[in-house]
Amino acid sequence: MKNGVMAGINQTIDFDTAEFVATEMGCKVEKEVTVTIEERIIDDHVDTAEELQTRAPVVVVMGHVDHGKTSLLDAIRKTSVTAGEAGGITQHIGAYTVDVNGQMITFLDTPGHAAFTSMRARGAKSTDIAILVVAADDGIMPQTVESINHAKAAEVPIIVAINKMDKPTANPDKIKEQLTKYDLVPEEWGGDTIIVPISAKTGQGLDELLEMVLLTAEVQELKANPNRRAKGTVIEARLDKSRGPVATLLVQNGTLNQGDIVIAGTAVGRVRVMTNDKGRTVKSAGPSVPVEITGLAEVPTPGDEFNAVTDERMARELVEQRRQAQKDAAAQLQQKVTLDNLFAKMQEGEMKELPLIVKADVQGSAEAVKSSLEKLSNDEVRVRVIHAGVGAINESDILLASTSGAIIVGFNVRPDAAAQASGHRANVDMRFYRVIYDAVDEIEAAMKGMLAPKYEEVVIGHAEVRMTYKVSAIGTVAGCMVKDGKVTRDSLVRVLRDNIVVHEGEIGSLQRFKDAAKEVTAGFECGMTVAKFNDIREGDIFECYIMQEVKR
Repeated sequence: MKNGVMAGINQTIDFDTAEFVATEMGCKVEKEVTVTIEERIIDDHVDTAEELQTRAPVVVVMGHVDHGKTSLLDAIRKTSVTAGEAGGITQHIGAYTVDVNGQMITFLDTPGHAAFTSMRARGAKSTDIAILVVAADDGIMPQTVESINHAKAAEVPIIVAINKMDKPTANPDKIKEQLTKYDLVPEEWGGDTIIVPISAKTGQGLDELLEMVLLTAEVQELKANPNRRAKGTVIEARLDKSRGPVATLLVQNGTLNQGDIVIAGTAVGRVRVMTNDKGRTVKSAGPSVPVEITGLAEVPTPGDEFNAVTDERMARELVEQRRQAQKDAAAQLQQKVTLDNLFAKMQEGEMKELPLIVKADVQGSAEAVKSSLEKLSNDEVRVRVIHAGVGAINESDILLASTSGAIIVGFNVRPDAAAQASGHRANVDMRFYRVIYDAVDEIEAAMKGMLAPKYEEVVIGHAEVRMTYKVSAIGTVAGCMVKDGKVTRDSLVRVLRDNIVVHEGEIGSLQRFKDAAKEVTAGFECGMTVAKFNDIREGDIFECYIMQEVKR
């Protein structure tokens, strides 16, 4: 109370107050410090200036689909990747190292298609320089703008490469002008953006582009300490049939050695085999070096940070904690029902759902396909990816699909023999795609079939009431003359009196003379009754119409 704190016997007080009171009473107090497993096993010390050494720049190549990102890298590496890609579009992140006059540069090739936003964001985060590829004949497109935003968000310097300069329709000045709208002002116009006109096909301007990359890297003074345990980013991950989980890692600090224990997200394991981008086995990888490793217990999520650790038992314990935290977060999401969303959740019972299972060759593609398909949801049909995984379609996928009534979407993967047979038995719909556009288009078309059909009314004819008769068993019969179009027995009818609708309903009966008629055309007379309506008067107009389904 002397210190202005009113506290009861079982109330919590802060450490400083407790220490003050205890000291007055002649007791010594020590503060208990809790150290988490992460703090214990992950080396987080800050490198000193003496420990740091210059490292190679990591360059991400970004731009719109089909603007020539992979072709540019092919020209630099003097290889050809593009020819082997489905639909000529990149659907994975590729990592390559190139030697330029004795200096190394690491390149990351990101997909340009709209679906791969998360991949592009990851690419930008783990790099030092971004090369923005713009086609000289096409100009700035949606994904170009998105790439600019990703690079800016990651605060990465942008070098613009205007590609396809060999084309007669190339117009670099127009592109420079378009770039100014996004605060990328060329150096020759007084700005600070390096713009290099190139042609991946003829090799024009490539040397200049690489020089500019090295120059930008020099200004940034990129450094790392190779003499510590490795840490970096998971660029891509997939499940290989023979090798198990395979992850492409970009070492950002330290050195990764064969036999190291690696923890990446919820995956842990010992590095068994390490191969570089040329496919050769290596024993160690220093900063800015991309390597493919095997030995992890499961496929990590791309974008996860990885760390090399010393204590395997504690690493497994940490992974278990992370998994539990993920499960808890997922469970929380499912349970949250507030008064605001209670009504929405009740309505979801009426909402049609299209459950899907996505299997892809690499984790990044599985994510991209999943997010693209879920975006197709609209007010009437909700697309729900109940499982997205990596590797061939197996029997457990078939089982999940048959119990949940889901369609399996295979992206660059096929079912194994057992899955093919059980899929056939269970009548599970399996769709296989190699290009992401096809998957999105086909699912969209399937969804249109699921939407509740939309109808519009088509007026087919008008009949005028010339005379009315009362028939005791039937009610009022109208003697009509069909003025235009036709009147059919199965059409709907609207009774108009002075152009005001007095009744809408169905035709009770339609007759010509004594015989029932299916339809009566313009200029003919007929007798009609309107179901459940007898207040028909001379001069009324019967407007006949049918409901027709509208194609979506």
